[in-house]
Amino acid sequence: MQHLGVALIGHSFMGAVHSQAWRTVGHVYDLPARVAMTVLAGRRADAAAQAAGRLGWQDSTDDWKSVLRRDDVHIVDICTPGDSHADIAVAALEAGKHVLCEKPLANTVAEAQAMADAARRARAHGIRAMAGFTYRRVPALALARQLIADGRLGDIRHVRAAYLQDWLYDPGAPFSWRLERKRAGAGALGDIGSHIIDLSQYLLDDTIDGVSAQTATFVQDRPLTDSPGRTGRVTVDDAAVFTARFTGGTLATYEATRYATGRKNALRIEVNGSLGSLAFDFESMNELSFHDAAQDPGNTAGFRRILATEPGHPYLEGWWPPGHGLGYEHAFTHQALDLLTAISDGTDPAPGFEEGLRVQRVIAAVEASAADESRYTRIPR
Repeated sequence: MQHLGVALIGHSFMGAVHSQAWRTVGHVYDLPARVAMTVLAGRRADAAAQAAGRLGWQDSTDDWKSVLRRDDVHIVDICTPGDSHADIAVAALEAGKHVLCEKPLANTVAEAQAMADAARRARAHGIRAMAGFTYRRVPALALARQLIADGRLGDIRHVRAAYLQDWLYDPGAPFSWRLERKRAGAGALGDIGSHIIDLSQYLLDDTIDGVSAQTATFVQDRPLTDSPGRTGRVTVDDAAVFTARFTGGTLATYEATRYATGRKNALRIEVNGSLGSLAFDFESMNELSFHDAAQDPGNTAGFRRILATEPGHPYLEGWWPPGHGLGYEHAFTHQALDLLTAISDGTDPAPGFEEGLRVQRVIAAVEASAADESRYTRIPR
């Protein structure tokens, strides 16, 4: 059996979640390869060593470049802020390492294009690259894609998608790197809006043709935790709303905000077709609402609840008996499984860097449209 060593770059929130996935995946699924949590890299040696011990990594370093020279590292998992994604991913691919990179793929279209080009070159040598749009691996959403692909909804006419959080509604909430364009690239649009952009294109197996958008920054300055009495300037959006049209003609609306008071992680999507509809809310992540217009007409028409916990539903064969729901971290375990399977099979994992680039182009078009008073902006091919 193939042996694959993993290096994790970054160990904050996302690094901890990815660590959970690497610790868990081999205990749930029969893997095509043995996985070793080889090394964790961070900015400070002491913090990296502490995190490695807590999260289950064998070794640690404060030099991410050093992990690329290690023969016992085969996969590089990037969980850093967006401003370093391109440098790390391109270097790792050129060093012959498979790469998993958190979303959004980069901070700019140019950086995402460089990453996609590097992934294309690496593919010729059997090296794989995956973008971390993890919500694709929520069983209820994977089931939704199956229903759409099977024609259960007919011709798709509408998509409405929203990602609602409230962690910034208080003007006194502290400044962080997510509020700085140089580090994050974009605000709510890139951080959480990228998820619903990718998810809608994944569900429909179609791409967005163009957008008309508005963005807003509600609080311009926020307190700096390391400099009492001083503030940091917010240089990204707090919220974004836009309409879109898919190449197949579907109309869509999107909203991404960190100011929806009372909403903690409400990723919501509804798809309406000529034969039926489906709806999903991540705050009830094990449920999918489905309406079959042919089977449920007239006075009994409406949505029915599907509990997506059956062994025949996507990813559920390795988990608990029906009715015993999964949580946020499980989708990351499914992501690790899919990457390992693709590496073993010699196939391209999905979503790849090309799909990450496609999302980056939509983000750029939204920003361009908002800057030009909602002008309809087409997505480059």
